Amino acid sequence: VPERAPEVGLGLQVFLVCLGMAVCSHASMPQNHAHQRGLSLHRHKERGKEGQVLHRSKRGWVWNQFFVIEEYTGPDPVLVGRLHSDVDTGDGNIKYILSGEGAGTIFVIDDKTGNIHATKTLDREEQAQYTLTAQAVARDTNKPLEPPSEFIVKVQDINDNPPEFLHGPYYASVPEMSNVGTSVMQVTATDADDPTYGNSARLVYSILQGQPYFSVEPQTGIIRTALPNMDREARQEYDVVIQAKDMGGHMGGLSGTTEVKITLTDVNDNPPKFPQSVYTMSVSEDKVPGEEVGRLKAKDPDLGENGLVLYRLIEGDGMNMFEISVDSETQEAVIKLKKPVDFEAKRTYTLRVEASNKFEDPRFNAWGPYKDTATVKIMVEDADEPPAFTSPNYTFEVEENAPNGTVVGRVHARDTDVANSPIRYMILSYTDVDQFFTIDSEKGIIKTTRPLDRETQSWHNISVSAAEIGGHHQDAKVRVNIKVKDLNDNAPEFAAQNDVLVCENVAPGKLIETVSAVDKDEMAHRQHFRFSIAPEAANNHNFTLKDNRDSTASIFVTRKGFSRMTQDIYFLPIEINDNGVPPMSSTNTLTIRVCSCDSRDTILSCNVEPFILPAGLSTGALIAILACIVILLAIVVLFVALRRQKKEPLIVFEEEDIRENIITYDDEGGGEEDTEAFDIATLQNPDGANGFLPRKDIKPELQYPTRPGTRPAANSVDVDDFIKTRISDADNDPTAPPYDSIQIYGYEGRGSVAGSLSSLETVTTDSDLDYDYLQSWGPRFKKLADLYGTKDPADDNS
Repeated sequence: VPERAPEVGLGLQVFLVCLGMAVCSHASMPQNHAHQRGLSLHRHKERGKEGQVLHRSKRGWVWNQFFVIEEYTGPDPVLVGRLHSDVDTGDGNIKYILSGEGAGTIFVIDDKTGNIHATKTLDREEQAQYTLTAQAVARDTNKPLEPPSEFIVKVQDINDNPPEFLHGPYYASVPEMSNVGTSVMQVTATDADDPTYGNSARLVYSILQGQPYFSVEPQTGIIRTALPNMDREARQEYDVVIQAKDMGGHMGGLSGTTEVKITLTDVNDNPPKFPQSVYTMSVSEDKVPGEEVGRLKAKDPDLGENGLVLYRLIEGDGMNMFEISVDSETQEAVIKLKKPVDFEAKRTYTLRVEASNKFEDPRFNAWGPYKDTATVKIMVEDADEPPAFTSPNYTFEVEENAPNGTVVGRVHARDTDVANSPIRYMILSYTDVDQFFTIDSEKGIIKTTRPLDRETQSWHNISVSAAEIGGHHQDAKVRVNIKVKDLNDNAPEFAAQNDVLVCENVAPGKLIETVSAVDKDEMAHRQHFRFSIAPEAANNHNFTLKDNRDSTASIFVTRKGFSRMTQDIYFLPIEINDNGVPPMSSTNTLTIRVCSCDSRDTILSCNVEPFILPAGLSTGALIAILACIVILLAIVVLFVALRRQKKEPLIVFEEEDIRENIITYDDEGGGEEDTEAFDIATLQNPDGANGFLPRKDIKPELQYPTRPGTRPAANSVDVDDFIKTRISDADNDPTAPPYDSIQIYGYEGRGSVAGSLSSLETVTTDSDLDYDYLQSWGPRFKKLADLYGTKDPADDNS
């Protein structure tokens, strides 16, 4: 920058020379201080247009706009410029003061000389200019000698910032087969340098990678196609590198790059193509319509809708036998069977298949037709087919009552295969359960096995199967309908078997009934029934018959004066002839009942016996029910009587049987209170021992009678014999457990109704009990009887 001076001590002249050079070098920069550039340090005169002398006003400051280059890295502070006042005589009495942005830190001033230096490296991209204020004051008094004045220090730009692509990498697409120069996209780089100064920010774009397929406009950065007919099917993606360089692209400029990924989009520029011109397929003759025969596919490298293919049959002798469709997932042509094929009739078919695009691009129609064709040859394979009957069903007739072995008809089937194997016939058993028919297994002739009755079954529907002899067990079935032709073998009979009712006072010649007939046989077109009275009743004088010749007959009364008391039922035999071939006739009896009627011929009563007994139970059933009821009542009465009957005890005791239960503990003995002891009443009343007493320890199933030899004693009982008898009974009792019921205790117990038997008490205590009965207890109780049985005479005396 011209304002800089390598020597600080240069004179004002050198400064002015530098200042003038700076003004000249910055003539292109917009400055608002042009009027200051021609100022001198001293006042001078200037002539006007009319010759008068103009005086410029005096300035106290000599100053200009200063410049400093950014990023200066020299060893010494750079001289920005110098301030000088006209009042400065150079004696050092003036002091220059600098204030404002960066004063004292970035910019320093020599207060004597007014030289301004930059002490730090400046960056225009951070701050492009600084505004400062200069002032001259008296050094000794600090009084301003001139008013303060502002000036600007501009940071001069250098090319220190490369271009940058702020939004990379970029992605773009362009249709394949695009013309040369088709715009793909525009990329833009930015440069932080000053675009108004020099070429630091003037960018030029170029392509480093991606040629010769793409190009870029140097000034705008628009990327365009550079080659014609770029094919997506050959290459789909391209990586393009774009460079932006400042300084107008000249040497020494800075540059930046970005990557652009360009994809070719698909267009319908490829027709479908069959990989081969002829396809061979085969189909078995046993396949049914709708089954798949084979597949073929035309390849189309295009994508999406551009690759959709349509198939159709355009010619060939198999167009009526086959059809074609498209598999939407695989885009394959599927050929299916439309009608059954027959190996014996035709063995090969030819089809012509066309493949075309569903959507076409008219731009490429000039390249040729967007379709392709292929030939499909279909071979029909032979299959082992079941035999085929010559008719879908058969209907035969056979006479009713025809003899066994009568031929009904014949069915015929043939082998449709080339081998033409012999056929075996068989009647399916489930269609002829009663086996009315048989069939010749080789010839297919159907015969009867017994006479047929049309009235029982007029039609027989059977199924016949035909299978190849030695084949693969394939058979065919056919329906055979056999009609049994009617034969006049059934005589006619009355249509209804109702009795005819006639009043006692009926008038002669009155119509009392019209009868009709039925026949199980089929009636011919002109056939009718004829009625007549049977010969054996032709001379009766009661009734007459008139044949109406319409298969009906009228019955009339020929006399009057019927009486129920004389005869209440008349039987009129009538002969019916069906006039068939051969003719059949039968005699049917018409029952006529005489009834009592009123004056209006309304029937009041008839002596008619019921033909059907009234519904109900038979006599035997009623008797059985009544017997059951009587038995139930007897059981109920007996049960009530038994409940009311008072039960008598088995043994009668003189005193109440007193026994108590005792809970057994570890102590020994239970006395008479033990439930398994002998009944104490027996000891109190020995007379009761004469009878049979049941045991107390068990409940015997049977009660045994009194043992022989046991003699009852009214007043004298041998207790010893009694005990022995009881022990013997217990030992010999088969129902008793194997233990004795006599128990011996060391403790007698309390509360005995017989009192204590100890002599310790009774010798000192008077007792009014009579122990004379102890004399009858036997030898074992003799001592006890002596002690207590007789009173001491000494006691009586006392």
